[in-house]
Amino acid sequence: MRTGIILQARIGSSRLPGKILKPLGSKLMLEHIIYRVSFIRHLVQLVLATSILSRDDVLASFCQSHFVNCFRGNEHDVLERYYQCAQQYEFDHVIRLTSDNPFVDIEELDRLIDLHFKRDADYSHSFNVLPVGSGAEIFTFETLKRSFTDGIKPNHREHVNEYIQENPALFHIETLQAIPSKNRKDIRLTVDTEKDYQKACFIVKHSKSDYITTEEAIDLCSRFEGF
Repeated sequence: MRTGIILQARIGSSRLPGKILKPLGSKLMLEHIIYRVSFIRHLVQLVLATSILSRDDVLASFCQSHFVNCFRGNEHDVLERYYQCAQQYEFDHVIRLTSDNPFVDIEELDRLIDLHFKRDADYSHSFNVLPVGSGAEIFTFETLKRSFTDGIKPNHREHVNEYIQENPALFHIETLQAIPSKNRKDIRLTVDTEKDYQKACFIVKHSKSDYITTEEAIDLCSRFEGF
């Protein structure tokens, strides 16, 4: 059984172009994610999935220099990109991460993988209570294949999980419950705007270690908002 992490990434961003290669302290934002993924206790294979556009050549070069697998596919049909990537690497289960979330909670991701396997789920996620940008999701290849085949609406192609979310009766879905100290869905730890980026810089600058826990990020985020 092969479990893969497909990290979707592209340089184009309407609100904050090139954000994933912006510096956060001594690392680029994309490097923060790869660094955090290295702490997963489960056996997983990481693949960065980007587009075939020339502007994303820099991401292919980044992958080569950082010894990260790279897959290139359709920029706008992200569901197709995920399906073809998972098919090429023969993944039985796919963890979806996005490159604008430098503070993904790896401890909770490991718990999510445990839950997914224990319950024999089709799709499992940890979005309900964790801060925005620290949660994750995992689905079986068969679930991804059904989404790819039957998800024909534009939002299904752009957002990998929306066919599943719109058709919960078709799938066995599990939701991870986080500990109370991380139960802060009102907090944003994703990087979507310039303010989000400045907040992320503040968190990295004032953290006590390279590996920033969700609790520490929540605390630093609150301090940033108080400025």
